[in-house]
Amino acid sequence: MKVCIVPMTAAHLPQVAALENICFPADPWSEALFREALDNPSAAILLAQGEGGALLGYAVLAAVLDEGNLDNIAVAPAGRRQGVADALLSAITGFGREHLSRLTLEVRASNAPAIALYEKHGFRGVGRRKNYYTAPREDAVLMTLEFEHGTEAAE
Repeated sequence: MKVCIVPMTAAHLPQVAALENICFPADPWSEALFREALDNPSAAILLAQGEGGALLGYAVLAAVLDEGNLDNIAVAPAGRRQGVADALLSAITGFGREHLSRLTLEVRASNAPAIALYEKHGFRGVGRRKNYYTAPREDAVLMTLEFEHGTEAAE
């Protein structure tokens, strides 16, 4: 599957909000939350598009100074296991290598496929957040990817 990574614009809001509702029906971000992220100069939303511009997935990155947090990532059911999340994570980690000292994220403790994908991209489990998720209630695994230039700068 050919995947193109592009920045989100306001025109994409309805599509992204609809995909969010499909992927996270118990606790979806609202269109207003996506608009806030889109309008925030410290955040970026990347889209994975397929043939004809079809929305296959998205990722939301927030940065404060030299630290980034992967706030949200979702892939349409038709795009799963076809490299969409991999392409989004490659774009996010590529940005991180250039501009950040570390990236962090939370993932459901039961989401073994996502944890394996994050580990493939260099993330390592560094802790747990008890009862972080609701519907259903579940712990989150806190994962971090450290970039070498960030540790060198601190020395």
